[in-house]
Amino acid sequence: MSPRTALLACPLCEATCGLRVTVDGDRVTEVRGDPDDPFSQGHICPKGVAIGELHHDPDRLRRPVEKQGGTWVELSWEQALDRAADGIRALQSAHGPDSVAVYQGNPTVHNLGAMLYGGGVVRALRTKQRYSATSCDQLPHQLCAFWMFGHQLLVPLPDVDRTDLMLIFGGNPAASNGSLMTAPGIDRRLRAIRQRGGRVVLFDPRRTETARLCDAHHFVRPGTDALVLAAMLQVLFAEDRVRIGRLSGLVDGVDALADAVAACTPERAEAGSGVPADEIRTLARALADAERAVVYGRLGVSTQRHGVLCHWLIGALNLLTGHLDEPGGAMFTTPAVDPIGLKLIGRGSYGRWRSTVRGRPEVLGELPAAVMAEELGSDAVRGLLCIAGNPVLSTPDGAALERSLAGLDFMVSIDPFVTETSRHADLILPPVGPLSRPHYDVVFNLLAVRNVARWSEPLFPPGPDDWDDGRILAGLHVRLTRGMAQVDARARRKAGQARIIDLALRLGPHGKRLFGEGLSLAALKQHASGLDLGPLQPVLPERLFTDRIDLGRAEVLAELPRLLAAEPPAGLLLIGRRHLRSNNSWMHNSPSLMKGKPRCTLLVHPDDAAARGLVDGGTARVRSSVGQVQAPVQVSDAVMPGVVSLPHGFGHHRDGVGWSVAAAHAGVSINDLIPGDRLDEVGGTAVLSGVPVEVEAL
Repeated sequence: MSPRTALLACPLCEATCGLRVTVDGDRVTEVRGDPDDPFSQGHICPKGVAIGELHHDPDRLRRPVEKQGGTWVELSWEQALDRAADGIRALQSAHGPDSVAVYQGNPTVHNLGAMLYGGGVVRALRTKQRYSATSCDQLPHQLCAFWMFGHQLLVPLPDVDRTDLMLIFGGNPAASNGSLMTAPGIDRRLRAIRQRGGRVVLFDPRRTETARLCDAHHFVRPGTDALVLAAMLQVLFAEDRVRIGRLSGLVDGVDALADAVAACTPERAEAGSGVPADEIRTLARALADAERAVVYGRLGVSTQRHGVLCHWLIGALNLLTGHLDEPGGAMFTTPAVDPIGLKLIGRGSYGRWRSTVRGRPEVLGELPAAVMAEELGSDAVRGLLCIAGNPVLSTPDGAALERSLAGLDFMVSIDPFVTETSRHADLILPPVGPLSRPHYDVVFNLLAVRNVARWSEPLFPPGPDDWDDGRILAGLHVRLTRGMAQVDARARRKAGQARIIDLALRLGPHGKRLFGEGLSLAALKQHASGLDLGPLQPVLPERLFTDRIDLGRAEVLAELPRLLAAEPPAGLLLIGRRHLRSNNSWMHNSPSLMKGKPRCTLLVHPDDAAARGLVDGGTARVRSSVGQVQAPVQVSDAVMPGVVSLPHGFGHHRDGVGWSVAAAHAGVSINDLIPGDRLDEVGGTAVLSGVPVEVEAL
């Protein structure tokens, strides 16, 4: 058989780049960027190049396994799903629906089957013990969208291809490939802003990979971004520079917001954040004067004490300078498959129930992941279904969560590997790799900087024992609802996902305008490299789920006095970081991605290193209120004084983990240092940035 080349969208990160994958027999021999993809235009990152290694990984489980006497034993799919459903039902029959928790990890939204069928399983569990990676990541974006625009998925994103001024707070798109901003080739897009005479300004405690693409970078003390954002708003109000534009008749709460930020002058913001007052004023005026400008915040401002406040102020800045829902500003997509319009995902909710130990409110249908360790360690919770997640390495106080997992009566993981989390499971249900399942980006096309669509067929058709996430979840759903007669009809329909996407395309906003009868899956398949549906267009007020946009939300504005009254913490503050060759914890078993210098190092500013006797290449002990780790020291002025940094996703030293390459590059988990009691008081997001630590030389 001669080599063949297939075109598909990369499902490994938010960039959704087009790939050209060459296959010889049953092996991937080459992966390149697809130059004909209208969105990514040939861009590819190291993760995409390594997708073949993920598919062929010898450590990947191929059949379900059950822990029997400390040993993993293979089962048939029917046996495994029956035992999973029986174990869950037994616990819930004896102790109630809330005795079984469910956690959904980040890969869920990169997986069509998990997106289409995961919600049914969660609903079938009838549990209030729901968790996901959302509350360790983008929850402030979604909560602000719910309160401001009426739907948790109405998240505004930068129209980066048309803006002339972009302010980035706590984001590192050069390493993340864009985050809540699907923008393949982001380096090229940011350079283009400057080439057309625009400016890009970054605020971050670290001089990141993105800083080299910017006109200016300002160090900002961890946890104080809200001071800078509030001071910019104060300048707009004080200098009468508020210009809402065509949306002015829809906006309430402007006076309440003005009163709330009045005390936060640029000088006060400088004292707390370290950002010069003159620069704050200059940029606030530039935002007000620019025809096309946008403020964008990401993980660094999401996962801090005032994450919801940060994103509320970002939204207010974009709106009050006339840059919301306008070209070059913060805009919304018109996706071909519209989960908002089709009501595939609910608008959102807040405070419908509370956690049992600490009484934290439900947010957007979930409890904060930061309270999961204490909830699973209580008598109230006896079991866990973990879907595509590794919370031991990705949620606060991983050691405490491990202890809670070890005490559960029953646990099921849907995961292709024995990970730091799934090693505690009684059953592991392993889905096929990303090259053996169909793919359509339901979520990331909703967050793309252009309206695009692309369908990918499986490169390697699954065999009889190869189940993708959709089939696994559908089979589990049927058993949990005791619909055994429907197993064949619902779990074995090979074209089920394709039929759903076809219907969604036909019912979507582009379904009646293109190709005569409208956009369908058959029509989309005619564009193997993807279909460009045009730039973002204004959609308000038609897309609003509220009558008015209220900037005066009391729960959010009440955070400003607390922010202003807070005393700066003493000592060193710990922040995370990410790398282009890493993807949370689940790409560390790729040999090509783990080549080169060790990346799990502690970044320390030269002044802080000298004061503690730390030397480059030496070892440091890092202590927090909940744990300690030892890490190699990397002395660098890329991190601001008073701040140290460890990467996210490492810590593969645990016994019983089935990742051979990752174990050889184990590193340490930053989340072993993150206390579970540090939350954003409004939204419950875990505070992962700005954690006080002590560092000493070894």
